[in-house]
Amino acid sequence: MRESDKNIEQLIDKMMAEEKLQSPSIDFTSKIMANVQILEEKKLKAYKPLISKPIWISIGLAVAALVIYVSLFSVSETDFKIDEVGKLYSDRMSTAFSGIHFSKNILYAILIVPIMILIQVGILKNYFDKKYQL
Repeated sequence: MRESDKNIEQLIDKMMAEEKLQSPSIDFTSKIMANVQILEEKKLKAYKPLISKPIWISIGLAVAALVIYVSLFSVSETDFKIDEVGKLYSDRMSTAFSGIHFSKNILYAILIVPIMILIQVGILKNYFDKKYQL
């Protein structure tokens, strides 16, 4: 060791000998734990759905209004008979979609994709419930 290193070490030893050990206050642990609990509470976020209830209600009302509008105003009064409503509706639906033709791949996708989305939603919900379990 160099001479300067020895002097620094002696100085540090002398300073450490003069300094008394400090002890924390009596309620030190409880203060620290209170701060930790406050930080943990700040980290936890309250569950907020992506689409709120008022939005769901407005979507439902819009769909209901659309269905009512189509069912009431697309049928002329001369064609409207109570016993023929079902037949009239099915005839109109078949003529509305008669010009649309899908390939088998598109039909498979239309059938499989919603099923896969529902499966993924269930799996992801289960995963996040376990991950953020209180």
